[in-house]
Amino acid sequence: MVTLIKKSEQTRLHRHPEKRNRPDTPVLRKPDWIRVKAPVSAQYAETRKLLKSKNLVTVCEEAGCPNIGECWTKKHATMMIMGEVCTRACAFCNVATGRPPEGLDADEPRRVAEAVAVMGLAHVVITSVDRDDLEDGGAMHFVRTIEAIRAASPATTIEILTPDFLRKNGAEAHVIDAKPDVFNHNLETVPRLYLSIRPGARYYHSLRLLEKVKDRDPSQFTKSGLMVGLGESREEIMQVMDDMRSAGVDFLTIGQYLQPSRKHAPIDRYVEPAEFASYETIARSKGFLMVSASPLTRSSYHAGEDFAKLRDARASQLASRLAPMA
Repeated sequence: MVTLIKKSEQTRLHRHPEKRNRPDTPVLRKPDWIRVKAPVSAQYAETRKLLKSKNLVTVCEEAGCPNIGECWTKKHATMMIMGEVCTRACAFCNVATGRPPEGLDADEPRRVAEAVAVMGLAHVVITSVDRDDLEDGGAMHFVRTIEAIRAASPATTIEILTPDFLRKNGAEAHVIDAKPDVFNHNLETVPRLYLSIRPGARYYHSLRLLEKVKDRDPSQFTKSGLMVGLGESREEIMQVMDDMRSAGVDFLTIGQYLQPSRKHAPIDRYVEPAEFASYETIARSKGFLMVSASPLTRSSYHAGEDFAKLRDARASQLASRLAPMA
């Protein structure tokens, strides 16, 4: 008997070989508030054509972001540097996993910067795969990309979403010293779920990375994000918020986990919009300068508009502190 495997199934198994022998998990039907329209606009097609012409990878495509149609129509795209193969195998992520090609593409920073300039981006988000195979985890590649963007498009503000640089002996210091406008590193989930959801990472190491940014450059904005719907409790979310604030995190994002395939971690539940609104209210009361919490919130969703609000929030905070002294 011959078992036929659909092309989509072959693609998924190729992208995630470590998940091949896992049992299928149930897939919950999406509620109305999580549905998005397929991308069909001319502007979307133009953005896609430009990125392909520069041989660039985006997390928008690789992670299967539900907001790709809206963002690319506005010519907003999150560049993913250091290739499209990740050395980690997180249970939630749709980015391909395995052994990346040796070394890095030395011309990639220039091409990223060129695309930023051509697209006329006021704000850009740069992320990457995890590259545990590299001595510095790719830290200097981030630095070179930031420098290239500064040279090609000086007015563009730069947000980076980095790996954790686990066991890379202070490599993160080089990235901090490159002075991105926003340093983002996502905690992703609550500590209890790390072993099953983010097994290659360590919660307190990630938390300490965010704290190191503030220790080294207090003026640099820090940002982190969480997914909900993985089985975490409300109390655990509250504790992570407190941990982030203790580390000086300025900007918190919270979004719904969406299951890429039956081989990925199952969705425990779809969190209703009212609960996201509650999380936002609580987070603001804890002192975050900026909070974005909704079912479709992602780290780089509306990043440019949110950065402007973040900057204004800090200015207002500083003004209120100085007011009694005037």
